[in-house]
Amino acid sequence: MAVGIVIVSHSARLAEGVAELAGQMSMGEVTIAVAGGTDDGSIGTSIDKVTAALQKAANPEGTLVLLDLGSAVMVAEMALEMLDPQERERVLISTAPLVEGAVLAAVEASAGSTLQEVAEAANNGHEMPKGKHR
Repeated sequence: MAVGIVIVSHSARLAEGVAELAGQMSMGEVTIAVAGGTDDGSIGTSIDKVTAALQKAANPEGTLVLLDLGSAVMVAEMALEMLDPQERERVLISTAPLVEGAVLAAVEASAGSTLQEVAEAANNGHEMPKGKHR
């Protein structure tokens, strides 16, 4: 079983798009759960959505959480506090860039890597070039 991934974003469409891209790159071998937008469909974050996504992606190998910005971090941390201590130990919140990190994490997870290896791969997203700098 592969490490699970949770995408937390202020936008449901953004979270779903990132999950779609990462899922394609992992050939569907990785559970990628999303928590995007508020409960009423507005832009924002929802602890209930994050908690549900954590439950969906949970597995014995662990879960990596990738976030967009701001309150997504706070809401993810609050959702983690609601987990029992054994479950909490198997979840890492990544500081990786959302899109690049999610794609690299999904590819690494699909190879059967450990949670730490998946987190390190996601962090390599910081180094991905996006064109020439002048």
